[in-house]
Amino acid sequence: MKPDLHCHSYYSDGAHSPDFLCRRAIENGVTHLAITDHDCIEALIKPMDDCYEIQIITGVEISCEWETQEIHLVGLCIEHENSQLISLLKQQQRARYSRMQAMDELLVKNGINGLQDYLNRLPCKAFTRSHVADFLLSSGKVKNKQKAFKQFLGKRGKAYVPFQWQSMVRAIKTVQAASGIAVIAHPGRYPLSRLKLELLINQFKQMGGDAIEVSYGSVQPKMQKKLENLAEKHSLYVSVGSDFHNVEAHWTDIGKYPQVSSSSIKNAIWNHPRWHPL
Repeated sequence: MKPDLHCHSYYSDGAHSPDFLCRRAIENGVTHLAITDHDCIEALIKPMDDCYEIQIITGVEISCEWETQEIHLVGLCIEHENSQLISLLKQQQRARYSRMQAMDELLVKNGINGLQDYLNRLPCKAFTRSHVADFLLSSGKVKNKQKAFKQFLGKRGKAYVPFQWQSMVRAIKTVQAASGIAVIAHPGRYPLSRLKLELLINQFKQMGGDAIEVSYGSVQPKMQKKLENLAEKHSLYVSVGSDFHNVEAHWTDIGKYPQVSSSSIKNAIWNHPRWHPL
C-alpha cells in the first residue's frame, strides 16, 4: 500500500485537474489517493475518467483557527454529500470570495486593476491569497510570488485583508458529522514554539481529533520524529501526504514524502475504524 492523502487540484490552489493528479499518482506507484482541496469538494463531484486504476479516498482541507493561528484540517473518508459539511464549505467559499473583493478594492486604490476578471476565468471554487499572488506575477506587478506577499498580501502588505476562520472544534465536528477522519495537516509548518505545538496537539485530541500528518513533502527528519512521538503520546493516528500542488514545485510530487517509522505505522490512519475508500 502506497497512499498519498493530501494533494490539491485546480479547484483550490493546485495547478492541475483531478484526472491529471490520478495519472500522476498511478505513474508514481500510488495506490490510494485523496484530493484534499481547500474548502471545496468539487473534485469529488466531477467524474474522474483516469482514476479507475487507483483507490480514491474522499477528502477536503478546511481552514480553521486555534488561538488566533490559522490551522489546516484535512478531513478524510468524508461523506461529501453531507448537508452539514456542504453548509460549512459554502460559508467558507463565500467568505473567501468576499475577501478577494476587499483585496481587489485595495489593489485598485494602488493602481492595479483586473483581479476580479482574472479570478472569474479560473475553475477555482475556493480562492486564496496565492491566486492573488499569481495575478500580480502574471500582470507584471511583482517579480515573484514572495515579492507579492511581502509588498501586497502579507500582514503588512498594501492589499492585506485580515480573516477570521471557523473554530478548529467546529471543523473537527463537521468532518466527523460527515463520517470523516479529522487530521491536522502539516503541523510542523505553523509558526509555533515546541510547547505551543504540543498544546495544539493536546487540545486537538481533547476536541475529539483523530490524527496528525507526520510525513509530508517538506517535513524535516527532526520534525517528523517529533510529530510521530506526539502522535503516540496523545494516542492519535498518523497520516501521510505530499501536499502536492504543481509539477513546477520541485520540493514535492505525488506519493513523495519520507517513510514513516515502523513503530508509528501500526497506528496508520488506514487502521482507523472510519477508514473506507470509495
